Amino acid sequence: MKKNEIISLVSDEDVHQFRVISLWGMGGIGKTTLVRDIYQSEVLSGTFEERACVTVMRPFNCDELLKSLTMQFRDKVATTDITRYLGGKRYLLVLDDVLSTSEWDAIIKHLPKATTGCIIVTTREENIAKHCSEDERSMYNLKNLNHDDALTLLTKKVFKETIDLEKQYPELVEQAEMILRKCNGLPLAIVTIGGFLANQPKKALEWRKLNEHISAELETNPELETIRSVLMRSYDGLPYHLKSCFLYMPIFPEDQRVGRGRLVRRWTAEGYSREVRGKSMEEIADGYFMELLSRSMLLPSQGSIHSIKGIDYCQVHDLMREIGISKSMEENLVFILEKGCSSNSQATMRHLTISNSWVGDQNEFESTVDLSRVRSITCFGKWRPFFISERITLLRVLDLENTGDLADHHLKHIWNLLHLRYLSLRGCEDIYHLPESLGNLRELQTLDVRGTRINKLPKSIVNLQKLNNLCAGMKTMNEGISYEEFEGEGGVTSYKSCTWPLSLFNNSRLGRCAHGEYGLSSHDACTPISCLLIPATAMRLDMYGVLVPRGMRKLKGLRTLGIVNIARRGKDILQDIKGLTWLRKLGVTGVNKENGQELNSAIVGMRRLESLSVRSEGDPGLSGCLDGDYSLSGRSICTETWSNCQNGSKGSRIW
Repeated sequence: MKKNEIISLVSDEDVHQFRVISLWGMGGIGKTTLVRDIYQSEVLSGTFEERACVTVMRPFNCDELLKSLTMQFRDKVATTDITRYLGGKRYLLVLDDVLSTSEWDAIIKHLPKATTGCIIVTTREENIAKHCSEDERSMYNLKNLNHDDALTLLTKKVFKETIDLEKQYPELVEQAEMILRKCNGLPLAIVTIGGFLANQPKKALEWRKLNEHISAELETNPELETIRSVLMRSYDGLPYHLKSCFLYMPIFPEDQRVGRGRLVRRWTAEGYSREVRGKSMEEIADGYFMELLSRSMLLPSQGSIHSIKGIDYCQVHDLMREIGISKSMEENLVFILEKGCSSNSQATMRHLTISNSWVGDQNEFESTVDLSRVRSITCFGKWRPFFISERITLLRVLDLENTGDLADHHLKHIWNLLHLRYLSLRGCEDIYHLPESLGNLRELQTLDVRGTRINKLPKSIVNLQKLNNLCAGMKTMNEGISYEEFEGEGGVTSYKSCTWPLSLFNNSRLGRCAHGEYGLSSHDACTPISCLLIPATAMRLDMYGVLVPRGMRKLKGLRTLGIVNIARRGKDILQDIKGLTWLRKLGVTGVNKENGQELNSAIVGMRRLESLSVRSEGDPGLSGCLDGDYSLSGRSICTETWSNCQNGSKGSRIW
């Protein structure tokens, strides 16, 4: 338990030095409650000659804060004498809610360090905690409560005692679970909502009303005002550029993990970042991501074992998301098209989210949404052809990841979206083909077609001079590298071959297509055979990667490229890749003895490369394909390591 651990650290008389202990975490996590419990602990009552506990008030006034400290000392002293007075004394000070490094710097210069004093600081930001405590062992990140502890806290607050809810009130269990999901382990939210429910009838209907109208309750219910005010302080403390990034989050559904790369690339496409002093726009946007994590505005979600950056996915606390939705609606940013919705701000809506709960028709869509001002469209449901029309002229982001019922012929209007910077068809398994008109999208920065059936990219892709990220690779169901793994950051990964699942060609959907159930032409019905099976068989291709045209070296801005099939025309392709000197992440498949040395040669010159995924086809895997010593981003990789990796385990990492 952190409380006992910190008390032990604070009261350790064997340590004769000044120390600062920092506690950080999102608003409402319980920092203030914890430090006050520690401060009032009987264990510490006789340990220090002087003690004081203050909350840093806003607007910040250092003189007023120091005056509040000195008023709590046994011998009242002037604020100008605080350094001399505490010198040589064993003292404990608690500074609750420090919001900036400048506040800390202003305070600490008045406090003596050549002493056995101890200061406990609470803050919402990790970087402030690090600034205050130079020793990371004196930093504590307060986490959300686990489910069992959260349920115990809720029932204790509602029923004034710990009870077995499932036995005594089984009809409340479902609604209690919904409340806990929304609170997501945040003690302040659990205590406040529990206190409100304590005065309500213990009926499932009453609890359901709260769950269904939590947004309105947060804004209008005085008993829940504490939650809103605490969470709003976190939002209000954001600089302008981070507010824009945070208000983007309501685009994504409740409880959904959002990929780091997806978010950063979308922010970049929206113009939320710009190149600064040699740092790319994506690097700046990635810094924004990490800063929002540091401020606990985003919650980390571990997503990939292949990540060296540690965090591939994030979520927004449900109640914090409600704040985001409220502020986003005020500023007419995000509109969520869902069941039962209506819009009063069509003209100024910038971001359209289409929920999977919306089942309206074209007339309802056009009467609700004005597409002429929309900058981004994100679809989480099934595709309708009228979602994209000629009326869309300003669209920068089109995110159709995992959209259902999307076929090639639905994309005809997309190739005319001249301002498009981000296009994702990821996970759309009925997409087989990209036309030459793709080359019209001259502003495109990110093209993500992972998890589709595309095995060949059009020649016109070399015209996309602003392309930074090209992510491709068909979805496989058996062993070997998966397209999801290419999302992870860093390291070098080698994989053995895998075969395309026959189940693809036994899919009953193909039979239904032929009979016109999906309104497809005979050409569409034959697509799986003509676009996948026949070409791949004839060319003896590994059906995981994609073929790229000659001339890829023209795409000088590429940072991410994969998964490229080099089994055919491997030397020509690798000569093009060799010219992509800004590559940070590369994935190739179809590696064999004939092209292995060319791959080695291409890699040697890639001084900026951070991540490499390599995949072979058939036996003997990569054995003998990558012989020789070479350096990759400061890491030396030898022949033996590659061989052992392939002769031993699949998916091994090379560092």
